Amino acid sequence: MGTLPLVFRLHGSTPDLVREVLLERGWEEYDEHAHEKGDWNLYWRVSTFRCSDFNCIQPWQRLNHHPKTAGLTRKDWLERNLRRMKGIFGGVLYGFSPTAFLLPNNYTNFLAEFTKQRRDSPSGLWICKPVDLSRGRGIFIFEDIKDLTYDSPVVVQRYISDPLLISGYKFDLRLYVCVKSFHPLTVYIHQEGLVRFATEKYSLASLGNLFAHLTNTSINKLGPCYGFEKEQVGWGCKWTMSKFRSFLQSQGINELLLWQRINNIVTLTLLTIASSVPYVANCIELFGFDVLIDANLKPWLLEVNCSPSLAMDCAADVTVKKSLLHDLIDLMSYREVDRLRCRGYPRPQCGLSSLRGHWPSQGARLSMSSLRMSGSEGPPICCGCTAPGPCKRVHVSRGSRLNFSLQLPSIEGTELMGLPEASFENRNLSSHRSLKPPVRHVSLCFRKLPTIRPQKCRCAAASADGRLKDNWEPPCRVGDFILTFPFNEVTLKASQNKLEIKIAIQEVHKVLHWLMPPCVHNMKKQRADGTNGGAEKDSFQTLFWGPRNPPLRSECCFPR
Repeated sequence: MGTLPLVFRLHGSTPDLVREVLLERGWEEYDEHAHEKGDWNLYWRVSTFRCSDFNCIQPWQRLNHHPKTAGLTRKDWLERNLRRMKGIFGGVLYGFSPTAFLLPNNYTNFLAEFTKQRRDSPSGLWICKPVDLSRGRGIFIFEDIKDLTYDSPVVVQRYISDPLLISGYKFDLRLYVCVKSFHPLTVYIHQEGLVRFATEKYSLASLGNLFAHLTNTSINKLGPCYGFEKEQVGWGCKWTMSKFRSFLQSQGINELLLWQRINNIVTLTLLTIASSVPYVANCIELFGFDVLIDANLKPWLLEVNCSPSLAMDCAADVTVKKSLLHDLIDLMSYREVDRLRCRGYPRPQCGLSSLRGHWPSQGARLSMSSLRMSGSEGPPICCGCTAPGPCKRVHVSRGSRLNFSLQLPSIEGTELMGLPEASFENRNLSSHRSLKPPVRHVSLCFRKLPTIRPQKCRCAAASADGRLKDNWEPPCRVGDFILTFPFNEVTLKASQNKLEIKIAIQEVHKVLHWLMPPCVHNMKKQRADGTNGGAEKDSFQTLFWGPRNPPLRSECCFPR
């Protein structure tokens, strides 16, 4: 028999590129008529999953979303979370998001800030974004408060009016961030991303010209200049991240500092919700982080996107998104046994074989007179059977009731194994002759049974008690995905079991500090002198995300 293919299941709105990539890899598409329920390895959908989908996930399956991540991807919730973390850890670390207010709830606070900034800087600009819309819909820029109108909840944000321009065109960066796990927090950023351009030259004299101020592809591909060659930008409205790196090098820009600042934005943003996301095994998610760079080379977080677009609008999309998906599938860490699906994993067992020492003597039987059954509510029930035809397992009819309470956990597909010999009594119950096949009754006892706990899926790095193994280390690179958290031995330990957010943030701050002059100059001098300034060697080596050929972080002058 040949090797079984992995099986993918797609929701109706899934982009065609996902199907194309999976078929290229030899996968097979799920067909509800040809496959049994649950006989799939990957379920992909644009919107988030239901709670039941997360609760029923099996060891051979993967879902492309984590539960409860709207705290990142909803504009209003992200603003609240960033404001909360800024209040706790200060604006030095969490000052990467423009001042923002949720309206109408925070209108009074917004009005006070608007008045203050108008007094200090008469040309202060604001941008208004509906909280429940994407792709640039409903966005407008205003200077006078009389121009602020809305009929649904909006986020009003200070407009970054001095963006870094390339030949006069505004742009932002679309970063592809994969959270492989929230418990432990494991984050990868793809080396390739997109640089998205406005298609008309930037000018504060025309605030209503969306083709000059917004970089959303869905808007700019409708603009009059989209199909024309633009100075240095070229045709269309996108570059690859590789081309952007070449631009930075041509301008003599300090790449390492810029990439680390962007890296910090991603890590600190994810830390705002990491501890509140419930643990579910075998989930993975791709987020789209939109980052704007201003004229002072400071990166600003604009928003975080759930299910970033995988549409193929131009050559840059083809270059970036196809390899992105291939690398994402590799990050899902399928094993050969996963191809067998339910046939490769034993069914969860209740563990009744452990009852041998607790089983009663022959005299301790429950008489059938104490078993009351009602056959008027339907045939016997079997939650675990999926095969057609009559089931040959022992059943109790719907509505049957015992004269004592025994509550067992509900486990789908569970078989009772290791039962001791039980006597089956063929009773002629005249009121139940209509039941076919006849119900057999197991002798039960009054003696208290040991607790039976449901079996839960654990990640591969988990031990029998659910704790992470001490030697767990995520790979530092998978394809073009570079591990960005944990990034050293301290954050590796802080991410295991319960995430130590304070320690993680301290390490992020420390790395940024050592990239700032004059520290980086002193570290280079120490390395040239053959010393390390007292820094200890880190046993957990990771790569520095950002440069074309990412070096080890230890080569970028980082002490422990």
